Amino acid sequence: MDERLLAAYLATDYRVRLTGGGWASIRIGHPLPPALRLLVGSQFWSVITAWNPRSQHQPRRDNRRAQQALLTNLRALADVQAIRGAAGVGQDGQWREPSLFLLGPKQEALDRLAQRFGQHAYVHGRGDGVARLRLLPPH
Repeated sequence: MDERLLAAYLATDYRVRLTGGGWASIRIGHPLPPALRLLVGSQFWSVITAWNPRSQHQPRRDNRRAQQALLTNLRALADVQAIRGAAGVGQDGQWREPSLFLLGPKQEALDRLAQRFGQHAYVHGRGDGVARLRLLPPH
């Protein structure tokens, strides 16, 4: 992954839809905001998408199909405890990518799904730890 793309991932605002409305923002290298910490407790969590595989813009129709397939795969995992809507929003606000916030699945399962859907990385953490960017080997 080139430096420019890595910088974009690190600067992205990963927004999670809250039950009562609004969003909570996750930033790489920072703890979860209080609203999400209450939800997560000590569990594993992640933010993942199937949009724009290999960071290449795809037609909306193809992205929606891929995201639906990812959601179907996630629902089949035994350790997924919750799925919420999320979005990655670029630093300049011009770029937005629908995503999913998950509770429960561990890194191994997410690595497989992210690679299957052509993703370079996803965001993850545990409980009150900091958000981390999980870079995957090139595919």
